[in-house]
Amino acid sequence: MRLLMSAACISFFAATLFPTAISAQPTSPAPPSTDALSNLSDEARGYSRLHSIVVAHQGEIIHEHHQGGPGVDAPANIKSLSKTVLAALVGATIKEGIIESTDQSLVSLLGNRVPDAAAPEVADITVSHLLSLQAGLERTSGQNYAAWVASPNWVEDALTRPFVDQPGGRMLYSTGSSHLLSAALTYASGESTYALAQRLLAEPLSIAIPPWLQDPQGIYFGGNDMQLSPRALVEIGELYRNDGRVVDSNGNERRVLPEGWVERSWTPRGASRWTGDGYGYGWFITQLGGEDVYYGRGFGGQALFVVPERALTIVMTADPTPPSPGGQFQERLNAMVAGLLTHE
Repeated sequence: MRLLMSAACISFFAATLFPTAISAQPTSPAPPSTDALSNLSDEARGYSRLHSIVVAHQGEIIHEHHQGGPGVDAPANIKSLSKTVLAALVGATIKEGIIESTDQSLVSLLGNRVPDAAAPEVADITVSHLLSLQAGLERTSGQNYAAWVASPNWVEDALTRPFVDQPGGRMLYSTGSSHLLSAALTYASGESTYALAQRLLAEPLSIAIPPWLQDPQGIYFGGNDMQLSPRALVEIGELYRNDGRVVDSNGNERRVLPEGWVERSWTPRGASRWTGDGYGYGWFITQLGGEDVYYGRGFGGQALFVVPERALTIVMTADPTPPSPGGQFQERLNAMVAGLLTHE
């Protein structure tokens, strides 16, 4: 923070002495006003289910609001927002050479673990299809979720479901697709998804990612029930806002995600049937308050927003227990972000 303040002072004096030269330099977007941040907290108090809000500008946390549940630095169940974190982990494993590319087939990663009863089309499913939820298999989410997680083998159950579209077709929101990614990471690397998350995300980002639920075969749940604090989620958002790079306290830069990964992740490949928002690799794509916004979401009101043009990362966590207020609550969270972006 001291270095940032010093830089700001230097910029001020330089602008005074050399206004022509400075005017040619790109200006950093201003943070939301104190009024806008105060209004955000006021709105939050109207939603008892909402637990916390953390706002970061240029990587510095400028606002925190906590009114229930775990604190802003305590792990919280982020539900399907886990899909966004898992997508980052997939990118990191590609950077490490564990997975060749998003074009690699699922079958090549699972090997002889593909069940004999799987349809021939399973051979056409790629890592890209799983990241964008376009595998084509019948969904395991929604009304099918309970039966899927009650099955003795989640990977086999997901892979032997009927095809309702071709791989690469419609976006079919399915946690089973994300879980197949977790299985692929495990078998391709020889490490658990948890161990990979520790080594490739938690360590470089200096965040805590505790162990989470595993399936009957010991595969860590892909796409649900991860436990991250709101502050840790800010670091995930910042990783994407900074094009897959992190800078340590000594100013040393480290690339965590492959070059071009963020752009590919934020390119719509399908669209949500409920909101119409685009979907890339673990991220929804929309516009709020006139700005391009990229967000991940989870059951019950867990949300991570990145607004690149405003240098903002915003995290919201809420009560994850059923029943969920569903899409209407997410619309409220989106409206709160839009209000923050447009508040004078």
